[in-house]
Amino acid sequence: MYKPGDLLPGELRLAERFDVNRHTVRRALDLLVQEGNIIRIKGKGTKVLTRPLLYPVQAKSAYTDQFSAMGHAARAQLLKVYRRPANNDELTQLALAPGSTVLEYRTLRFIDNEPISVMTHFFSSGYETLLQDYKRDSMRQYLKERGCELQRASSVIGARLPTIDEAARLLIPQSAPVLTVTTLSKNQHGHPVELTFSVSRADRFQYQVVLNGEHI
Repeated sequence: MYKPGDLLPGELRLAERFDVNRHTVRRALDLLVQEGNIIRIKGKGTKVLTRPLLYPVQAKSAYTDQFSAMGHAARAQLLKVYRRPANNDELTQLALAPGSTVLEYRTLRFIDNEPISVMTHFFSSGYETLLQDYKRDSMRQYLKERGCELQRASSVIGARLPTIDEAARLLIPQSAPVLTVTTLSKNQHGHPVELTFSVSRADRFQYQVVLNGEHI
């Protein structure tokens, strides 16, 4: 019996143990990956996973801080930073003037060293100086330490198939569904500051919506 966190033997050893051919073992492992029971880690092997992570969607919930408080090792890796013209949705949600530009910070989020989410943060270019030292970990905590305390104003949850890049980042097949969330956050003065789009492994991540302190 293998426990969460254990590494499985190689395909040949499993085939010998269960007296089947290697192709049968590979198909079985592929199915377990799709169901979220195991994950293939390059250079290490195949790891048995725990139950899906539960993330409460609340006004003040923050990804890294929330999972760290639950006892998980949570971290974020900065992938890229872009500066580009804002699209119509960004102009509207961030209350920007026509022709404004946005800063796009793309991060990869890890829980217990497992890639769980690709997250992209959008800000008005007016926040460039404030954000210039951001390198890793909680974006919300980084901003709070600099006097900008964010709170979730709205979130839209959806699902789709991942792009080639997202699947590669999250170590999943492109046929595996992902959860998407678009969140608008405002500062302590009620001004829209950040628009976030996250793509998370549907087999490893669940959202719990919290209204007026009650879970639904």
